Amino acid sequence: MMKMTKRALLAAVATLPLMAGSAWAEGLISIIVNDPANPYWFTEGEVAKATAEELGYDATVAAHKGDTNVESNLIDAAITNGAKAIILDPANADGSVGVVRKATDAGIPVFLVNAEINESGIAIAQLVSNNAQGAALGAVAWQEIVGEEGKFVEFFGNPSDNNAATRSNGYNTVLSQYGDLEKVAQEVANWDRTQGYNKMQSIIQANPEINAVISGNDEMALGAIAALKEAGKLEGTVVGGFDGSPDAVEAVKAGEMAYTVLQPVAVFAEEAVRQADHYIKNGSPAVAEEKQLFDCLLITPENVANYTAPFVLSE
Repeated sequence: MMKMTKRALLAAVATLPLMAGSAWAEGLISIIVNDPANPYWFTEGEVAKATAEELGYDATVAAHKGDTNVESNLIDAAITNGAKAIILDPANADGSVGVVRKATDAGIPVFLVNAEINESGIAIAQLVSNNAQGAALGAVAWQEIVGEEGKFVEFFGNPSDNNAATRSNGYNTVLSQYGDLEKVAQEVANWDRTQGYNKMQSIIQANPEINAVISGNDEMALGAIAALKEAGKLEGTVVGGFDGSPDAVEAVKAGEMAYTVLQPVAVFAEEAVRQADHYIKNGSPAVAEEKQLFDCLLITPENVANYTAPFVLSE
């Protein structure tokens, strides 16, 4: 697991100012993420925890790893422990609706980060990357590098996460305009590097002529890169990622990944906690809109030096 230094954490949580007039707080904020073995979710949890502690709360970070039963148990624990608020990266767009309602019914405000649920009016806020904007950003950059013809493969994330379909649809909207770009395979690899590696090995055997990969996240892209490298086919193959993870940034620097789309997780993880703090103190949302989108950024060899902390791209 990637470890963040205190300096890196402070850099990550310093992007937004403290709210004017904010008083010192007490109580527990329960933070529930997906799987901290993935640096994206690790950063999400650590930034939220650091922000909560900065504001005077106790904070715990737990992980459901995509299991709605574990998620339900963690929500029960937060309720039992008298959490003042819950920061939740939901396990499932449909399957997590019930646990959000359970916490809300128990009088605990819930702030969703990174992924949405398919029901409005239960959570106080849903703070997510603008996945449609990010997918279009990535697809345009990918097409400019690949050109107007070629054979490519797409890696699709976890189907229970709406982000997977949103990114895939964004890619298709851009790339379908180029009739000579042929998608020879679309594989579900569940956001996972090992699955990306294994699926890429099979794709290479069935379609040795492919010259490009576009991926729904960095982990799947990094798995594909490992398989391509092992097969001696990475040179001349364009690979695009999505997340802006530290490993992907290193791959961009090394010339192995063409680009990655940065999700501003360090920004919205912090902002969710600040909005929770406002709600705890005032009994009303800090932002009127429940669903809040945060635009993604493109990381390329030209600006990769501006990556100053995990999931932070400086101006």
